[in-house]
Amino acid sequence: MDPKHVVTIDDIREAAKMIDGQVVRTPVHKSGPLSDLTGAEIFLKLETLQQTGSFKDRGALVKLTSLTEDQKTNGVIAMSAGNHAQGVAYHAKRLGIPATIVMPEGTPFTKVARTQAHGARVILHGDNINAAEPFAQELAAKENLTFVHPYADPYIVAGQGTIALELLADIPDLDVIVVPIGGGGVIGGIATAAKAIKPSIKIIGVEAALYPSMYQIIHGMEPKMGGDTIAEGIAVKTPGEINIEIAKRLVDDFLLVDEPSLEAAVQTMLETGKIVTEGAGAAPLAAVLNQSRRFAGKKVGLIVCGSNIDSRILAGVLMRGMVRAQRLVRIRVLIKDAPGVLAQVTQHIGRTGGNIVEVQHQRMFFDVPVKNAELDIMVETRDSDHVQEILTRLNAAGFKTKLLSDYAD
Repeated sequence: MDPKHVVTIDDIREAAKMIDGQVVRTPVHKSGPLSDLTGAEIFLKLETLQQTGSFKDRGALVKLTSLTEDQKTNGVIAMSAGNHAQGVAYHAKRLGIPATIVMPEGTPFTKVARTQAHGARVILHGDNINAAEPFAQELAAKENLTFVHPYADPYIVAGQGTIALELLADIPDLDVIVVPIGGGGVIGGIATAAKAIKPSIKIIGVEAALYPSMYQIIHGMEPKMGGDTIAEGIAVKTPGEINIEIAKRLVDDFLLVDEPSLEAAVQTMLETGKIVTEGAGAAPLAAVLNQSRRFAGKKVGLIVCGSNIDSRILAGVLMRGMVRAQRLVRIRVLIKDAPGVLAQVTQHIGRTGGNIVEVQHQRMFFDVPVKNAELDIMVETRDSDHVQEILTRLNAAGFKTKLLSDYAD
C-alpha cells in the first residue's frame, strides 16, 4: 500500500479480517456512574483490555502481516513512547520477526520493561517521539530494517479503524465518538470507518493542551508546544500527513485538555468508572467533563485507548486528587509546649472522624514564643465540609489552627 494511500472503509474491513482472532475484540461498557456524573450516556470502548494494554495491537499486526518474507526475515524497527512499541514487539515475537524499538528517554519504566519482555531490542533516545524518529530512520537504513511508523502509515490507520467497526456494531445509535489525538492514526481510522457507516455521527478529537499539534494545523496556527504531560502517549509534535487530511475532512471538532483536567480524568475513571487508564486514555473523559453541557443527553462513545500508566504516576495522581478535593489536608496548630497538649489536639481531630496520617512537632524553626510549639498535621478527611468541622472544633477549643493544604482556595 502506497504511504500516501487514502484509507477507505474497505481497507478497514480488510484489516478487520486480518486481525480477527489475533487481537482482542474489546467490549463496550456502558458506565452508569460516569453517565450520572456527566449527564450523557457514556459508553467506554475498552482498548485497555488488549493483550498489550492498548489499541496499538491492531495497527501493528496489520502492518506486520503486510510485510514480504524478506522484510520479515530482516526485521522491523519502530519508534514509540510505549504502546506502539509493545504492539509491534508482541506481534513481531508471535510472527517470528526480529524487532528493534527506539523509545524516548523519559518513557515510563513500565512501558520499557514490558516492551523488553516481548523480546524486542530497546534503545532509549531523544526526549519525545519526534526526536526519536530521525535516529530510528537512520538505524533502519543502516541495518536494513523495515520502519513501522506508529501513525503515519495506511496499514496502521486501517488497523486502528477496526475499533469503530466494533463500536458501531455494538452501539449503532451513538451520537458522538470522542477520540484522543497524538499522531492521528486512531482518529484517522475511526473517523474514516464511522463516517462511512453513519455519516451523521460526530467525531470529536482531544489533544493534551501542551501538545496541540493537530489543533494548530487545522486552525492555521503557528506550531507551539512542549512540556511534561501525563498523556505522553499523545505528546506528538507532528501528526501524520495522511491523518491530517482525514481530520480536515471528517473530524467535527478538536478540543484541548490541560494537565489538571487529565489528572482529574484519570482519577475519575478509576474511582468512579472503575477503569485503570493512562493519561491519553483519560483524555476523552476529560473533554466531556470540561464541556458537559455540550454532551448532555447524548450517547457518547469514549475511546479508552490504553492502560499502561506507570504505577508511581498513578499513585501521585490519586494522592494529588485527594489534596485537590481536600480529602487530604495539612493543618498547622499553635499549642503550648507542655506534656499532654498534643494528645488533646489529636483527640479533638479523632472525635470528628479525621484520620491523622502524619504529625510534625516543630519547636525550633518557626517564629513562635519559646513556650509554644507548632504542629503540622496531615489529616485524611471526608471532604471540605469535614475540614471546616475540624478547624472549627480546634479553634473553639483554644488551639489556633489554620489550613496549609497546597490546593486550598
